[in-house]
Amino acid sequence: ATGNLEYGLKYHEQISENIRKSAELCDCLQCFFILHSMGGGTGSGLGTHVTQMLADEYPEVYRFVNAVFPSDDDDVITSPYNSVLGLNKLTEFADCVMPIENNSLIRMVKTFNKYSDSKESSNDKSRKPFDAMNDIVANLLLNLTSSSRFEGTLNVDLNEISMNLVPFPKLHYLIAAQSPLYSLESKMNPLFQPRRIDQIFADSFTKDFQMIDVEPKMHTYLACALLVRGNVEISDIRRNIERYRNNLKFVPWNKEGWKVGHCSVAPRGQRYSLLNLSNNTSIHNTFHELLIKFNKLYKRKAHIHHYTQVDGFQNDLFKQSVASLLDLENEYHQLE
Repeated sequence: ATGNLEYGLKYHEQISENIRKSAELCDCLQCFFILHSMGGGTGSGLGTHVTQMLADEYPEVYRFVNAVFPSDDDDVITSPYNSVLGLNKLTEFADCVMPIENNSLIRMVKTFNKYSDSKESSNDKSRKPFDAMNDIVANLLLNLTSSSRFEGTLNVDLNEISMNLVPFPKLHYLIAAQSPLYSLESKMNPLFQPRRIDQIFADSFTKDFQMIDVEPKMHTYLACALLVRGNVEISDIRRNIERYRNNLKFVPWNKEGWKVGHCSVAPRGQRYSLLNLSNNTSIHNTFHELLIKFNKLYKRKAHIHHYTQVDGFQNDLFKQSVASLLDLENEYHQLE
């Protein structure tokens, strides 16, 4: 509440002016990326204020949000409040949201630490604890924007992500998975690198390589994008799509809901990589768990005063945000 209503208003003009100056330097402004946490104290309020501001001032420019959801042992006790309030804004003003869970990032870091060269791993210990987690999100952005930066046989513009993966305006929450997992500062042991191109496709459909802890293969796909980088043949991509076509459940009105991108330039130190973006009904479980945490606090009116004392905050905002999230959860659930 403080970040959105107090600091958002206080620094609105300054932020808007700085964005305008940067936007004027672009030959073809295609997309804004907004990265922030949802738990509070790290951009959930101000970040969603900026997203709303961009929607007002640049309505034709896409807004992609990477939102870090709080973990089970989050140290911000009011994080369920902040997350529900923030999601209300993201549902209305973002074009695509890629949720990220801290628990998933921690699991991934443990995975590529196990597979890194021993010398590199010892050097990594001198880095800050969150550097490796940040690397994973950075790799996601690098893979997502590779087609805008490098040549490829089947490059995908950012606007195509929204056009192909978001069939309804509010249902724009995408589950991201990528393979291989690696740190920007360390080299993966060659013994543990994917030996065949089929391996990165298999990895991208498993929970261990996802940014959030859900089970897409147990639920329904609205659409799926496979963004490949490196020395990969189109026939390899088609073969792998055929492998999964009959094993994954798609909505009946979009049985062929695959979007494929191929950038010729592989990530540094890798032969190839894959970013898998799926719009899948399993995301409703994440929303449901968040609502449970919210209700545990709200039914006791715990910590409500921290919000009601902020100028401009009305108690109805809680009810509106819960109603918005319930609608979102139900819309995804109905497509199962």
